[in-house]
Amino acid sequence: MKPLRLGIAGLGHVGCGLIELVEKQDKLRLPGPVEVTGVSARSRGRNRNADISSYRWFDDAATLAGDDDIDVFVELVGGSDGPAKFAVETALKAGKPVVTANKALIALHGAALADLASENNVDLLFEAAVAGGVPVVRALRDSLSAVEVSRVSGILNGTCNFLTTEMLKTGRSYEEVLAEAQKLGYAEADPTLDVSGMDAAHKAAILSAIAFSADLDFSKVAVEGVEGVELLDLTFADRLGYRIKLIAEGVLTEDGVVCRVAPKALPHEHPLARVNGSLNTVRVEGEPLGAVVLTGPGAGAGPTASAVMGDIAKLFTPSARPAFGRADHHSGRPFTTEINDERSAYFLRVRLEDRSGALAELTEALAAEGVSVDKLMQDSADENGAAPIAIVTHVCSNAEINAARKRLSGLSSPIDAPLLIRIEAAA
Repeated sequence: MKPLRLGIAGLGHVGCGLIELVEKQDKLRLPGPVEVTGVSARSRGRNRNADISSYRWFDDAATLAGDDDIDVFVELVGGSDGPAKFAVETALKAGKPVVTANKALIALHGAALADLASENNVDLLFEAAVAGGVPVVRALRDSLSAVEVSRVSGILNGTCNFLTTEMLKTGRSYEEVLAEAQKLGYAEADPTLDVSGMDAAHKAAILSAIAFSADLDFSKVAVEGVEGVELLDLTFADRLGYRIKLIAEGVLTEDGVVCRVAPKALPHEHPLARVNGSLNTVRVEGEPLGAVVLTGPGAGAGPTASAVMGDIAKLFTPSARPAFGRADHHSGRPFTTEINDERSAYFLRVRLEDRSGALAELTEALAAEGVSVDKLMQDSADENGAAPIAIVTHVCSNAEINAARKRLSGLSSPIDAPLLIRIEAAA
């Protein structure tokens, strides 16, 4: 069997990890041999964990993508636009299948790239773009294609999950645990993409497009990160029976697909509440399956490179199936921004002035908008005279909780902006 010739653009940790897998392929269960024909990166002389001296070097990723001596273009450059996008487009137009780990590229331009791949009858594969080594893309697109999915949700950012897990476990502050995450390699030097929720949002958009045969529109994805979650919030929630996790989800509604990322308070017994550390997990709900959960390492050179190699292995028997699993006869559902009349309980944390009547003002403001208190917990005031309060509300509507939030912002008693987190129902 002729080797499958790879052109690899991007030689960071994942690119070097992929080269290591190529070099030890005799120990793997690949359908045939693979070889690296050419490589490209920003710097040729950078120190790397892989020896690239025997491979043809290309200064430009797009030139590599169109080279006649490669069969598969592997894009590991990153970024939603610029060289990565142009190189992927070049490869697809040249009739070459593309394997990528670039979640931002697929989330923002996946629909157009999928059309381009279809026009040229080649595969566009991106298993590694979501949840690293957890094989959720192919499972959702292929293995679960007979399931009428109603919801796909999960923990899709290991950095945020590490932060919330370690803060609660050790009692350290957000800043202290973030510094440790950076030292361990779980977080980048600039962690904004992770902690803002944007990384998880890219992945949630991709999964939602697959799960619901939806028209991927990242502009409709609602994104909230964990920057505002404090140790106080995690401990209050835990004492009340909940764990706060950054949850990414896509939900099918009558109006379309709602895709969002935000911290949620999960009951201790919820399966996602028990996923700790840097792990990723995805829960798919639908009929006639019920629910299935996939969990594993969501980042890192090894898990991500293995997912890339898994996609490469598929290309020994290419089928050029639609990238998002959406056949021509499927009517595309729109992404939308609201769930009409959605109802939920909420976790509310606020710091109040330590004075008589402040708590009554708070509860009266909630009651005025139809939001009633189920549980309430108060700690002693701190040295600044701020008394932290945690409330679990009864189930209420979006309209009621949003009106209550607005009313609270007009009160004089809260010392800072309240934190409001939706509570997930028990699974």
